[in-house]
Amino acid sequence: MKFIINGGAPLRGDIEVGGFKNSATPIIAATLLTSRTCVLKNIPRIGDVLKILEILKSMGSRQRWLSEHVIEIDNKDLDPEKLDQELMGQIRSSILLIGPMLARFGKISFVMPGGCNIGARPIDTHLEAFAELGAGVNFDSDSGVYLMQLGKVKLPSITLKELSVTATENLLMLGFAHPFKIKLAAIEPHVWDLIGFLRELGTVVENTASHEFSISPGNREAAGLIEYEIINDPIEAGTFAILSAATKSNLNIVGAEESHLDSFLQKLKEFGVVFSFKGDVLIVNGQKSSLRAAKVKTMPHPGLPTDLQAPFGILATQAQGGSLIFDTMYENRLKYIDELKKMGADAVILDPHRALISGPTQLHGAKIGSLDLRAGATLVIAALVAKGESELDNIEQIDRGYEKLDERLRAIGADILRK
Repeated sequence: MKFIINGGAPLRGDIEVGGFKNSATPIIAATLLTSRTCVLKNIPRIGDVLKILEILKSMGSRQRWLSEHVIEIDNKDLDPEKLDQELMGQIRSSILLIGPMLARFGKISFVMPGGCNIGARPIDTHLEAFAELGAGVNFDSDSGVYLMQLGKVKLPSITLKELSVTATENLLMLGFAHPFKIKLAAIEPHVWDLIGFLRELGTVVENTASHEFSISPGNREAAGLIEYEIINDPIEAGTFAILSAATKSNLNIVGAEESHLDSFLQKLKEFGVVFSFKGDVLIVNGQKSSLRAAKVKTMPHPGLPTDLQAPFGILATQAQGGSLIFDTMYENRLKYIDELKKMGADAVILDPHRALISGPTQLHGAKIGSLDLRAGATLVIAALVAKGESELDNIEQIDRGYEKLDERLRAIGADILRK
């Protein structure tokens, strides 16, 4: 599928932020920990979420949508032997099943997870952490299947070799059944959201020091319905804010949580974007913004998230001066810049992690492709900035993380069609 986009015109109105994909996938995985019925609210109907729900269904999970974004999940009767390996291999977030499956069943078989092609994303941090805690890890090179089995947890604490969000989440879920401490843990908003859900299950999670959590098991005998509402998506809120600034539009971004956007908002100020908050509404005045170049460097939370690096790249094409873009995490996350150059951007990739973008530049319509989830959303912004018609291919990547993006953009005046 593709988007046909005619850009060059300002947008106006309200656009709502949806539930956070990066919270929904680990929290859905965490429902595996319990036989109690779980009702999850604010769940986005996007590709990655639907896929992980399908993986749970392959084991016998019973699911029912109660409304557009509320789902009831009953994992009482599961057969771990029926876990669909083909589905597991299709999305990166399937890695999040390791912790809860080991906690509940003591074992899991899985293939290397897929997902966006944004660079090397080895699972060594996960495998090494579980091995240190006492899990046996075996790899069958013929089938490409890993088999992990967990005996008694033998260490009181585990130190991750990097600030890995998904490894932290996996260990937090394992802590539902086994007490230990995680050191060098990630502290992103979606990690805290998962902790909120685990506490609803009865798990005791304490933040004992910076980047450190102590976990004590939950009560497996507890009964009753569990209800939990996930947070809104700060990446989506940030993407819409940059859309507003880059297209010189005035937009009200409804459902933005200011406390989850601290580093992002600081960077907006550096770029000269005019904005304010009124409750949970982020008001961006693109018409009054005078964009200037800034340095963009991604870092683990509370630094600037890598998922907002690419949107800042398009903003840099409209800013006065040269902006250095430095993605410290993924070596393939700058490939979208080659697509921007097809549209007339003045940009050069310096090395796998750094690029220099000079502006302001009038972009023009072109045939471009969605290389990954975040790059795809960025190129939608670029097409709305550009004069003339753009054709954006491979939009299935965008659908993995943004629900009905084209419909929501049309509601604020965008000329965008899905074909």
